[in-house]
Amino acid sequence: MFRLLSSLLLVALASGCGRPSFKPSTRVVNGEDAVPYSWPWQISLQYEKNGVFHHTCGGTLIARDWVMTAGHCISNSLTYQVVLGEYDQSKKEGPEQVIPINAEDLFVHPLWNPNCVACGNDIALIKLSRPAKLGETVKLACLPPADDILPHEAPCYISGWGRLFTGGPLPDKLQQALLPVVDHEHCSKQDWWGIALRKTMVCAGGDIRSGCNGDSGGPLNCPAADGSWQVHGVTSFVSALGCNALKKPTVFTRVSAFNDWIQETMASH
Repeated sequence: MFRLLSSLLLVALASGCGRPSFKPSTRVVNGEDAVPYSWPWQISLQYEKNGVFHHTCGGTLIARDWVMTAGHCISNSLTYQVVLGEYDQSKKEGPEQVIPINAEDLFVHPLWNPNCVACGNDIALIKLSRPAKLGETVKLACLPPADDILPHEAPCYISGWGRLFTGGPLPDKLQQALLPVVDHEHCSKQDWWGIALRKTMVCAGGDIRSGCNGDSGGPLNCPAADGSWQVHGVTSFVSALGCNALKKPTVFTRVSAFNDWIQETMASH
């Protein structure tokens, strides 16, 4: 197993993980169109209904044939495909790679409970039916070291095709927004998320900028000291009061709490 895991790490390093060919815009905004292909590990997870595929969640390309998303994005009753190199979902632009997903290649964390999102473990892996072709518009994400904890107000970015506001429309173009990290001490206060916040989660954003329906499963992109980007979070949930509720930052599954499960799942399949 050690040899397999080492190979996965070498592949990620050789591919220049976490380094977009097209530099992301890093202005402070209340959500904006992302620079095309500036988050090249972002994927669209789509489900089939009446012969047509529809966007349901985001996700992150973490190896040529593996995608990371949220557990609540996966249903055993649906047929899925993953679209890589996507930007504007209203048109075919050329770089898209559409890859079917086999039903047996969906791996939801064994402790995920769909009836208790606040119980944590909202993470899943998808094995692609064929490897992605890496290039300028499709690249691998870097994951943080095990147990890495971001500092308060670390400048991370959410990206996705989620609703522009509570009950609002879904955008065609990939969106991004600056979501500063809210550390566990602040976010677990009684009038914030309280006991609903686990140590295996990370909060980011606030009442001005947040994730929304359709962003689920997508990445929380955070700058690393070496100039690359690391995906520290998998978009999990927002407040029942709405996507921009006061003292209810977007909650993400903390990726660094699941390194072992990610590596073991990939190595054994």
